[in-house]
Amino acid sequence: MRIALAGDHAGVNLKNDLLSRLAPLGHQFIDLGGDGSSPDDDYPDYAQALALAILEGRADRGILVCGSGVGASIAASKMPGIRAGLCHDTYSAGQGVEHDDMNVLALGARVIGVETAVSCATAFLAARFSGEPRHVRRVGKIRAIEQLAARMEAAGPANSEP
Repeated sequence: MRIALAGDHAGVNLKNDLLSRLAPLGHQFIDLGGDGSSPDDDYPDYAQALALAILEGRADRGILVCGSGVGASIAASKMPGIRAGLCHDTYSAGQGVEHDDMNVLALGARVIGVETAVSCATAFLAARFSGEPRHVRRVGKIRAIEQLAARMEAAGPANSEP
């Protein structure tokens, strides 16, 4: 599997630890930065780069790290087709893929340690979408929400003046 990894200034060290610790799993890893050199390395920039890598077919899944993981998961999930989940336990990291077809794992470098992050990432990478009808139906509803949001955005503000 091709895995994109990215981290902002707060997440870069954990991202680098994950790269080195996950390498033996046999996946192809794509490091999208950052390098921690600037506090202006903002999570929305890395979330967008990682999401585009998945949507363009350069990566199958992604792991995104910022300070809390919250901002990164919010930003990545703004891209239609990206289902990012903030997980700090192995159950959620695996179940998010199995039930929700999660394709981006968000982690908080200031929230969890390396061992927990590695365990979560390992569970995320090992999991497969179940394809059970109830889960397919629910993911379909997520896609419908994305399509509604796109139509609403294209229509513009409801009460805009000419």
